[in-house]
Amino acid sequence: MRLKFTKMHGAGNDFVVLDGVRQQISLTTEQLRLLADRHFGVGCDQILLVEKAHDASADFRYRIFNADGGEVEQCGNGARCFVRFVHDQKLTNKAEIVVETHNGLIRPRLEADGRVVVNMGAPVFDAARIPFSGGTIEVMQPLVVADQTLMVSIVSMGNPHAVQVVDDVERAAVEVLGPLIEHHASFPKRVNAGFMQIMDRQHIRLRVYERGSGETLSCGTGACAAVVSGIRRGLLDSPVSVATHGGNLSIAWGGKETPVLMTGPAISVFSGEINL
Repeated sequence: MRLKFTKMHGAGNDFVVLDGVRQQISLTTEQLRLLADRHFGVGCDQILLVEKAHDASADFRYRIFNADGGEVEQCGNGARCFVRFVHDQKLTNKAEIVVETHNGLIRPRLEADGRVVVNMGAPVFDAARIPFSGGTIEVMQPLVVADQTLMVSIVSMGNPHAVQVVDDVERAAVEVLGPLIEHHASFPKRVNAGFMQIMDRQHIRLRVYERGSGETLSCGTGACAAVVSGIRRGLLDSPVSVATHGGNLSIAWGGKETPVLMTGPAISVFSGEINL
């Protein structure tokens, strides 16, 4: 099977984007892993599939698969690349589109300067919806990992995140603690592990260990989760500039049940075909 694709990235978080509107796409877990493999395939953190919407109020349907082939609920950097892709492919001429995801509708908007603003919806703190089986979620939650108790903030931005504050993000034990947090028994669907260093009240540095992909250069939902957590703890003021290894994102949140707005780049790298 020959498959057309576009390689894209949002602040270094890279994707293989597939047009499921104009070509029939049905991939096995093994084929998804091959696409994501950086030695034998195209190479990416996630695979994004653009499809016709099932919801009558949406323009498109958005599906996300991690590098391990597992389907996940949301990807913020991917959402920005999604709107850039459908414009570049002339699937729409709308500046703002409504996109159906596994966890509801999002509204990414292409700005005149090329950046993309995504309304990510309101953060979720309900344990059952995250899901989190460790009890009622507090602003700061103890989590026992490798015989140490970490204080994390747990939130869903369409996918689950556990964010901790660290003194120096470059020295944080991301490679060690990341997979242990991801597979912690309190998260039945696993979790993304965020490591946030607060520079001042409107600037943070962030690393994220993503479930199913490992550490990525950037994570859009992780940036949203970190900023929401910092604002709830009284440590940050909106809007917040988030510095990742792949670039900067801007996150704004008004608190409570208001939506989180994420602004950042979306870059097309190259297009091609692969024979699976």
